[in-house]
Amino acid sequence: MRTLILFIFLLSLMTPGCTRAISEQARKMVDTDATFMQVRENPDRFIGKHIMVGGRIAGVKHTPEGTSIEIVQFDLTDSGAPADTFISSGRFLATSSEFLDALIFRKGMLITLVGEIKGKKMRRIDEMEYSYPVIAMREWYLWPGSDWEKSSFYPPPPPMYDPYYYGYGFEPYWYRPYIIPYRWR
Repeated sequence: MRTLILFIFLLSLMTPGCTRAISEQARKMVDTDATFMQVRENPDRFIGKHIMVGGRIAGVKHTPEGTSIEIVQFDLTDSGAPADTFISSGRFLATSSEFLDALIFRKGMLITLVGEIKGKKMRRIDEMEYSYPVIAMREWYLWPGSDWEKSSFYPPPPPMYDPYYYGYGFEPYWYRPYIIPYRWR
């Protein structure tokens, strides 16, 4: 009986909690009728409403009014995390009157936020004018370990990388490429 109670206790410690990245109070403010696609097409129609969006940070800009974060939008999963796919509905600007340090809000980080829609702003992306929906940040969550620099290695570290692996399951010497390390003259 003791072992069963101990097992259940240890199992409860190992199971993740059901906490969410964004608080319930902020989630209650969100207008569920406003999707990001609708907001991107006509942001003026949704001014003053709150939306929950997320994506990957493309850049941070500091101005006298505060901080502006350019974000590439991704759909959110059930847990509220941005689904890091190659499918996006566009970009948006998340603004804050506070100073948000660019070393914390780094390019490549995944972010989820709840904010108030403020309208649109025209900015340039390379040679093109782009209309960004502007969202004033109320609450946000940076997903740990979502940095591009940390998540992709090339070449991978030694246990995962074998330059002579050709998919045969074993690497006998005759499958290795023939390289002459030194040429006699």
